[in-house]
Amino acid sequence: MSRKTQPEPRQAIALNYDGQSAPVLSAKGDDELAEAILAIAREYEVPIYENAELVRLLARLELGDAIPETLYRCIAEIIAFAWYLQGKTPAGFDPDAERDVTPPLPLLKGPAN
Repeated sequence: MSRKTQPEPRQAIALNYDGQSAPVLSAKGDDELAEAILAIAREYEVPIYENAELVRLLARLELGDAIPETLYRCIAEIIAFAWYLQGKTPAGFDPDAERDVTPPLPLLKGPAN
């Protein structure tokens, strides 16, 4: 006898970021509420990033809670990419400034002839 497993409920969260403080959980919901959150994001052309594991972590927060420090870098990268897609930059951003980034891996070369 086979058991059908129920699909996990669709979840969505929304973050509010003022550019100064840590991002804050501004909405969260499952199923119909999750769909409503996503519909509002689409209506206002807010970029949507899908990551079920990250949503599950952030959904544990209470509304108005700041994201935990352990997620700062992850969320910062998502926000930076969303801003980039919208052509936005943070106040005081200097595109020519030196960056603290991991250098790319060297290109792999085939066997020497």
